[in-house]
Amino acid sequence: MKSPICDMLGIEFPLLAFSHCRDVVAAVSRAGGFGVFGATAHSPETLEQELAWIDAHVDGKPYGIDVLIPENISTAGEKNVTWKSLEKRVSQEHRDFTRNLLKKYDIELATRNVADNQPQPFDAETALQLLDVSFRHPIKLIANALGVPPKAMIDRGKAHGVPVAALVGAKEHALRQVAAGVDILVVQGTEAGGHCGEVSTMVLVPEVIKAIKPIRDVPVLAAGGIMTGRQMAACMAMGAAGAWTGSVWLATVESETSEIFREKMIAASSRDAVRSKGRTGKPARQLRSVWTDAWDRSPDSPGALPMPLQSIISRDAFNSIDRAAAAGNEKARDLVSYFVGQGVGLIDSVKSAGAVVQEFKEDFIEAVEHMNALVAE
Repeated sequence: MKSPICDMLGIEFPLLAFSHCRDVVAAVSRAGGFGVFGATAHSPETLEQELAWIDAHVDGKPYGIDVLIPENISTAGEKNVTWKSLEKRVSQEHRDFTRNLLKKYDIELATRNVADNQPQPFDAETALQLLDVSFRHPIKLIANALGVPPKAMIDRGKAHGVPVAALVGAKEHALRQVAAGVDILVVQGTEAGGHCGEVSTMVLVPEVIKAIKPIRDVPVLAAGGIMTGRQMAACMAMGAAGAWTGSVWLATVESETSEIFREKMIAASSRDAVRSKGRTGKPARQLRSVWTDAWDRSPDSPGALPMPLQSIISRDAFNSIDRAAAAGNEKARDLVSYFVGQGVGLIDSVKSAGAVVQEFKEDFIEAVEHMNALVAE
């Protein structure tokens, strides 16, 4: 295809797939798309293992990585913040609320010890260390979310000849990213899973394209609720150079999600993907569950803590929930959740990642042919 994204990344079809699962990343790239590995939860050591595996299974096809360096976080400016130091900041009220919520569903909250020097969640220094690891591999893209990438990230990308992408959820965010020097904008509408803003993809993509056009030519990837090739074609008709996708890969056989969550995705409607602060402390779209209702709607809720403190609570809680559900606790299923966008309403079965890429291509061609026919008539 003739797209600046294809030229920049060396791919045949401008479909980018964000996933925390190395199998999905490799499968998508092998099929002609571009897999992007979510590295945020990894240490430099575990990321080295994951990227080495991808290198061995991607058949020489290009792929990228994604990190998360928030601009606005409650510990901004603090030095040497560790996981354990943050644990001390979590109030007893929040601990009791979490433990009692799980107890109602016969789930014992199990906590996991961490090393004294384990960095805080979303630690910027750790993210830069992950980049150091990544540049030892043939990555073709680095991406950042939740703010303008630090200058060190942009500089390292340029030094290695690797484009830097940034996710944005508002026009003003896009303008700041362009001024900072990013190479690609991922314009993500509110339909998206995970951290997202409030403006829909259909409105946000052309709004950003119009705003940045007089400043600099920066390719835009549309994101948010894109589950089919027809939607991808619609976004490219608005001026996008390709699509950035995430939720659609959660319903693949290769994904990191549990069988229980996949069943819940298939049963869900688009309205079941709700924005909640209950998992990370920032509004993030996820599958509605007893957990989201308790934090967002219960009169007894103490309210979510700011990022990264809420993650200190939710990590152990969701590990406990998933273990209980997998062990056969039927009540625990009501709490099972994960980040997913409103496109979940379009999921009706579990397929291989390669098959999803092929369906995107076929749907895209059909959409283009349909539009061409309308013009011809």
